[in-house]
Amino acid sequence: MGFMSPGQVVWFEIGTTDPQAVAGFYGPVLGWSFEVDEDSSIDGRTYTRILAPGAPWPMGAVQQGDTGGESVNLSILSSDVRADVDRLTGLGAAVAVPATQVADVTVFARLADPRGNLFSLFSQSDSERFEERIAEAGEYMEQAASAPPPGSPAGFEIGTADAQATADFYTAAFGWRFEKTGTADGTPCQAVYGPGAEHPSGLLRDYGGRTGAVDYAMPVFLVADAAATARAARERGAEVERPPSAEPGGPVRARIRDPRGRRFGLLARPARQPAG
Repeated sequence: MGFMSPGQVVWFEIGTTDPQAVAGFYGPVLGWSFEVDEDSSIDGRTYTRILAPGAPWPMGAVQQGDTGGESVNLSILSSDVRADVDRLTGLGAAVAVPATQVADVTVFARLADPRGNLFSLFSQSDSERFEERIAEAGEYMEQAASAPPPGSPAGFEIGTADAQATADFYTAAFGWRFEKTGTADGTPCQAVYGPGAEHPSGLLRDYGGRTGAVDYAMPVFLVADAAATARAARERGAEVERPPSAEPGGPVRARIRDPRGRRFGLLARPARQPAG
């Protein structure tokens, strides 16, 4: 299966009542640019595409005000949103936004998994234009996977106090596969593979048994220097919830809460070791 196959996380969305505040934070911290998508804006609420520095294709969007608060969610491609909503509620998901047709562009819905984490579904409409856009996005994502620019997606991370329940839900929901990879910061971790994927696209952290553990699902972004980016985020009002750290030979990871409380991750690739 390719990047743009049903069941794959291919997008992320930031829900907010203040799109300008989102741009004012993430633009300087991660170098993002923003452009309003007139086709996908609803009832006067803007839907603003997010682009990584130098990227020709958006990687996510800012959704104004439809959930009544500040949020971030992963977005998963579906072959049939309405059918998937019915199927996933049967697995314990709750509907936040029902299946909704947006012009002739797409159908989307927003749900919460059994642990309370928001995610969205979207499927292509019968629009030839949308099919062309999906094809273009797939081509860009294939190219970006080999040389992604800083500020672009580096996968996703799910933290949970019940790893088994979380893995069971996403396996049944989307055909994801989970494989143990050891620990990070003393936390047991599993690599997350999309349906049919050869390489992992996400990480599951098992916080079971920890006092005050909070479930979350967040996008992770590639940066050149995780420590410098974390400092820049803190200077603009964010909380560095998990400071930059790395296992030997592994990437540097950090977890940030932006000024409105939304979580996102940073990932910096390990420095190359000098040839011996």
